[in-house]
Amino acid sequence: MGEGAWLVAFLVAQRLVELCFAQLNTRRLREMGGIEFGAAHYPFIVILHAAWIVGLLILGHDRVIDPFWLSVFIVLQIGRLWVIASLGRRWTTRVIVLPGAATIARGPYRWLRHPNYLIVALEVAVVPLALGLPVFAYIFSAANAALLAYRIRIENEAQAWAAQPT
Repeated sequence: MGEGAWLVAFLVAQRLVELCFAQLNTRRLREMGGIEFGAAHYPFIVILHAAWIVGLLILGHDRVIDPFWLSVFIVLQIGRLWVIASLGRRWTTRVIVLPGAATIARGPYRWLRHPNYLIVALEVAVVPLALGLPVFAYIFSAANAALLAYRIRIENEAQAWAAQPT
């Protein structure tokens, strides 16, 4: 198995663990009265990320990993863990708001409104660059940017709704 395959295998394992954690949190948030916003766009996010991983596997499985981009990826993983730890039981892959709950303002959320999306956007570019696939990085970065612009609008609207006095 080539270096690229190992990197993609790591991504698959990581994303599967995260999806399990997200589903657990989603179920718990819904049981607590959480309301989902923008559910119609969620399948497009799943399709985009699944296509990204499959594409990386097909095109990058036998590639050597560039050490510079791998080091950037590792730093992003630290950021990813920081985001998930900061949100804790409220971290999910969906936009779910608990009415009346305060917006998270710890960890990277002290400085950025959507640090998770910044990390994801960088990952979508950095992993293909680590595998020597710049055109792939550009195509998926553009698609991801379009989807994230829509999702961030939904999340901002959801947060504004949740912050309204009852």
